[in-house]
Amino acid sequence: MLKTLLIEIGVEELPAVPLLKELKNIQKKYADILQENALLSEFEFYYTPRRLVLWHREFKSSQEDSVEEFFGAPLSVAYKDSKPTKAAEGFAKKCGVSLDELSTIEKGGKEVLYYKKDVKGKPSAELLPSIIEQWIKSLDFGKSMRWGSLDESFIRPIRWINILLGDAVVPMSLYGVESAKTTRVHRIANFNAVKIKNTKDYFDTLQSGGVTLYQQQREEKILSDIEKIQKKHGVTVEIDKELFKEVVAITENPTALLGTFDEKFLELPPEVIITSMKEHQRYFPVFKNEKLLNKFVVVSNALTDDFSEVISGNERVLRPRLADGLFFWENDLKAGLKTDGLQKVAFFKGLGSVADKIKRETQIANTLYNSYKIDASKDDLNKAMSLAKADLMSEMVYEFTELQGLMGYYYALKAGENEAVALAIKEQYLPEGEESELPSTPLSAIVAMSMKLDTLLALFSINQIPTGSRDPFALRRAVNGIIRIVNEYKFEFDIQKDMSKLAKNYDGEIDLDKLESFILERIKRYYKVNPSIIEAVLASGERELLALGQKIQALNNLVTSEGFDEVSSTFKRVANITKDLDLNTKLTVEKTLLKEEAEKKLYEKYQNTIAKKYNSYEEELDALLSLKPELDTFFENVMVNAEDEALRNNRKALVASIYKSILNIADIKEVSI
Repeated sequence: MLKTLLIEIGVEELPAVPLLKELKNIQKKYADILQENALLSEFEFYYTPRRLVLWHREFKSSQEDSVEEFFGAPLSVAYKDSKPTKAAEGFAKKCGVSLDELSTIEKGGKEVLYYKKDVKGKPSAELLPSIIEQWIKSLDFGKSMRWGSLDESFIRPIRWINILLGDAVVPMSLYGVESAKTTRVHRIANFNAVKIKNTKDYFDTLQSGGVTLYQQQREEKILSDIEKIQKKHGVTVEIDKELFKEVVAITENPTALLGTFDEKFLELPPEVIITSMKEHQRYFPVFKNEKLLNKFVVVSNALTDDFSEVISGNERVLRPRLADGLFFWENDLKAGLKTDGLQKVAFFKGLGSVADKIKRETQIANTLYNSYKIDASKDDLNKAMSLAKADLMSEMVYEFTELQGLMGYYYALKAGENEAVALAIKEQYLPEGEESELPSTPLSAIVAMSMKLDTLLALFSINQIPTGSRDPFALRRAVNGIIRIVNEYKFEFDIQKDMSKLAKNYDGEIDLDKLESFILERIKRYYKVNPSIIEAVLASGERELLALGQKIQALNNLVTSEGFDEVSSTFKRVANITKDLDLNTKLTVEKTLLKEEAEKKLYEKYQNTIAKKYNSYEEELDALLSLKPELDTFFENVMVNAEDEALRNNRKALVASIYKSILNIADIKEVSI
């Protein structure tokens, strides 16, 4: 029989960030436990800051009856001289029956002991307490807490449990709380427990009690309120996705409201105001014509018809935050952008101070500048490098560490530095992730690349190499950033030659082989293509990052095109024929030894192909692979392993020359489709 099932775990206010991090696992963990107990059915999951709710519209009242089979030892082992052995006795004991109740069955060509028993399904009400406890204890929110005299812990104290199978409460005790037919509505509506009759009454009670249980409805309500504010005031509200999720998670009765702050605070850089509002108050910034206004949107959880006190209260809370920001700003401008004190700020044990890091980064930057010949002055480069970390000494960055670099930009402009220098300071940490923006100028790109290279080389010089998932200094992200910059600005950077040259500036011994392996591993994860394509390009010996990326893309485009499997088979045959030849030696094809028409045509087509200039690796590779028809004809009509040694060597040299030309881009035999 099918019944409804409601599970509500009531808690003190859940912190939004840990809840959202675990959100993707909550339903799966519950479903897995149901599966283990043969009770899996469709369900919905809801959450508010005060409750985790599971709702089944149809749930089995008991497990289905089943048959359990047991297979024992072969009869030749179970019985000796018609008497049961310990193997037979042990099997009977395992099955919980006497020897007389065992039967036999053929399995794997042998007759073995066998027992089958019918297992009656257990009532769901009997299983649910352990299922729910297992589910709750499987949830990983990071930090947890203990309360009262309990030894067990959870993210927040559990205050009530409501489990209804049909209309009947399922008895259970969890963290010292007994299940009951009660729930909690919005605190302003009623602070005490509210009794309910059944599941319909539960949902009606929450709705009338000011609780919007469904998170999707809360999302829609907030967005609807914001849309009304935008239309009424002719403004644009910037909705940060992560902040929006948090606001949905911390409200049960959301209402978006428009607040105001003193215009004098607009003297601050917009990012300072926005960061202060988002980080400390969970407010959304408001713009008009892409300009920040002295307004904000707050999402209230209050249950009231008059929100004037809510708005004024939030305005009062924001004012001292912005006043602090203005105080820091004015003090920093008086002090100026200086690097004094950075020599006392440690970078990492064994790597000196931040001032030492700046010196290393500047050396790298100048090396890159000399290689890339960008349209920017070296004076601007060195000025940007010298001031890049200066804002670490500012009061603003001390308070808002996420604004480092950005505050350096504003302070540099106020100090009279030109836009190029200020922009390079601002963009020094870019890209910060896979979806992050890139530095917007070649100068900024060199500054950012230099900093990433130094972090990488410096930490490898003291053997601080990421292991497993641990990467406290984000070296994997640094490599990804270098790859993105190289590809965007067409900077050539060889991870063997250039890294070896830069490594000479470090005191510690850098294991360049390990460093290369680390970077290659990132390359394999960076490019979202068939892994064998990357292996094929790496097998060519290419280690220059820009060329690597271009070759990977070129090969991927050809591999994913129609008909590549036929092309592949021909060129894998080419590779197989040349596997015993040393492709590092000079290969010579004597025209006078080309006797057959097919080999003459192949040679002529090949010579014409390699004589041309190509605009891309893809164009070159496509041209080389277009030798397939001539190669197929060659293989059909020409005996490569001719008895005449001169002919045999000449034909192998021809095939090997073609393969060697392709190998300059990729080892085609490594590609698996």
